[in-house]
Amino acid sequence: MRSYVKRVKQKAEKLSKEQVLSLLEDVVDENENLYSVLESLSTGLLIIDDDFRLLRYNTIAESWLPFSERLEDILGSENAIWEYVEDEDVSKFLRNCMETNVTNCSEDFSTVTSGGSVRFLTITISPLVNEGELNGKVILVRDITEKKNQDILLHRMENLANLTNLAAGMAHEIKNPLGAISIHIQLIQKALAKARENEDKLPAPKFVEDHIDVVNEEIDHLNKLVMDFLLAVRPVKAQLELKDPDKLIENLINFFKPEFNREGIEVLYKASESNKRILLDEKLFRDVIMNISQNSLAAIKSKYNDKRNGAKFCISNTVRDNKFIITIADNGCGMSEESLSKIFEPYYTTKANGTGLGMTMVYKIIKEFSGEIIVDSKEGEGTAFTITFPIPQKDTKLLSSESR
Repeated sequence: MRSYVKRVKQKAEKLSKEQVLSLLEDVVDENENLYSVLESLSTGLLIIDDDFRLLRYNTIAESWLPFSERLEDILGSENAIWEYVEDEDVSKFLRNCMETNVTNCSEDFSTVTSGGSVRFLTITISPLVNEGELNGKVILVRDITEKKNQDILLHRMENLANLTNLAAGMAHEIKNPLGAISIHIQLIQKALAKARENEDKLPAPKFVEDHIDVVNEEIDHLNKLVMDFLLAVRPVKAQLELKDPDKLIENLINFFKPEFNREGIEVLYKASESNKRILLDEKLFRDVIMNISQNSLAAIKSKYNDKRNGAKFCISNTVRDNKFIITIADNGCGMSEESLSKIFEPYYTTKANGTGLGMTMVYKIIKEFSGEIIVDSKEGEGTAFTITFPIPQKDTKLLSSESR
């Protein structure tokens, strides 16, 4: 059709009125067909010029991205498209692509719908080529929510598979106290049966109490085992979104830094400045950082007592090998080898008023984020936590305008 129109254009002056009208009808039909294809796509589409001004779009793009105005009303606007995008991360991404003149790039984002559910989107900017020449750009918006949810579900199923070994260990632990309870109840029953044969003369009270005390102790032991097991298998209800950890940690430090400073503790922070985003639940991530920081505060106060010259608490972030790494360190009292080996075990604590559940939940939350945590500590010197999170991979490579 395009070659046909070009040939007709060259001979336009020689065409009759009927031929021109026929040609216009063909062009209208062709345009309607292209519009139908555009609207039938399962991918959101925004066609922009080199200054990121909107030229054309399809309806699904408008339904997936939050705009401050209807796209129909901003067609032909002198403002760039990113100025109308209400999501801060998406707007920043588009603006950065325009300012750096990147021709081909892709990024994942998470947005929250009006109903409160999380949607994951991949936004790709590609060059718009017309007859071998760049003539603007195309923004593709793909919904990858189902794929992300499947990945999260797969990760949780892998965790559930590990419960087989945990359940087997739990059954072994329960077997011993049940055996002890059975033996002592049998001894009491035999003593009572013998008493009935001996003119109902009961054994000494202390004899029965000793057996009952053992039974009660084993029942308490069983109760603790069951509580530990429930804690270990209880799922963490995380609502994962793509978040900037640098920004989240900076906000948390601003929150607890005054408390540390009042105790004479210097707080140091070094962000990665990578603008990388990882899958996190903001509230649960806050619980992780706050729990570790409060443990560090207690360790520093334990070592330095009232004079805290030189007391330090440090957080540093870095990106290496497609992983986001957070290091949280203090120069407090440190931990013994025994405490270090049991730090993530339920109900293990060295604090007089501690529950022993804080670090267990830290471990579970980090695992829910598909992360890893390791601890390095020396008694009398300090402790360092290293937390590693995977960075979502991109399939699209960057191609700057200089490589055109």
